[in-house]
Amino acid sequence: MLTKRMILLFFRNRTQVLFSLLAVIIIIGLYVIFLSSVMEQSLRTSLNLPDDVSTGGIMSGLILGGMIAVTSVTSSLGALGRCVADKENAARDFYTSPLPRWKIIRGYITGATAVGLIMTMTALLISVVYLNIQNVRFSLETYALLAVTAVLCSLAANAIAFSLTISAKNLHAYSALSNVVGTLIGFLMGIYLPVGQLPEAVQHLIRLFPLSHGASMFRQLLADQQMIYLDAPPQYIEYLRVYFGVVFEYGSFTSNFWVSAAVLVITAIVFYALALLRIGKLWE
Repeated sequence: MLTKRMILLFFRNRTQVLFSLLAVIIIIGLYVIFLSSVMEQSLRTSLNLPDDVSTGGIMSGLILGGMIAVTSVTSSLGALGRCVADKENAARDFYTSPLPRWKIIRGYITGATAVGLIMTMTALLISVVYLNIQNVRFSLETYALLAVTAVLCSLAANAIAFSLTISAKNLHAYSALSNVVGTLIGFLMGIYLPVGQLPEAVQHLIRLFPLSHGASMFRQLLADQQMIYLDAPPQYIEYLRVYFGVVFEYGSFTSNFWVSAAVLVITAIVFYALALLRIGKLWE
């Protein structure tokens, strides 16, 4: 019942849904108006490609991959605003109810995860339709891996968002937290600028940020295959994969799809464990 309550309250509040998608709307707007032409030109210049070679599908896949990952974060954080609101207004009622505390906690977690997954799948569906309009096609295996990535990204994003949200004492603190996350998340996902164009310290932060691996996985599925078909030497393609955040380099080691998947799984386990250790403070 608590899970159903969280889902219904989230989607009935159109303002909350809008604000959860605000970062995504900004990203799409920036991409359509500014980023698409700039990033396509950057790719053409890097590979010395002629003007008749289409790179729109590649750049769209790179940007949309990051956008889907951003959606998992902002929607999970938006749904967990209910947790903070209950803490201020109704937590004592839940606490004194016959429901065991673990069921209340489970309701918050599963409700926020469900909201995050629904919104992430919606963003994924829109992205795939847009790429299909650009004549980019995917195999059934790729669609299956995209769905797996959406689930893993939603779980990891919800775990981190839940761990952060339980630290918010009131709605004002939660609102400040949401604003900070909404501002920074586009940079941490390597959307506003390619990862390779950022200062080395910021690149290092992105490589250490667990949810950037979700964006990496989406980019590998949506754009990697198109990059391989470019008429360019393999070392150039590998450089571009690192430059645009398709994969991450850690010294001599380069991440891949399954390494990033493992990072998301470990992140979800660790942050859920940390949150559960501190959850008692929610009702203090």
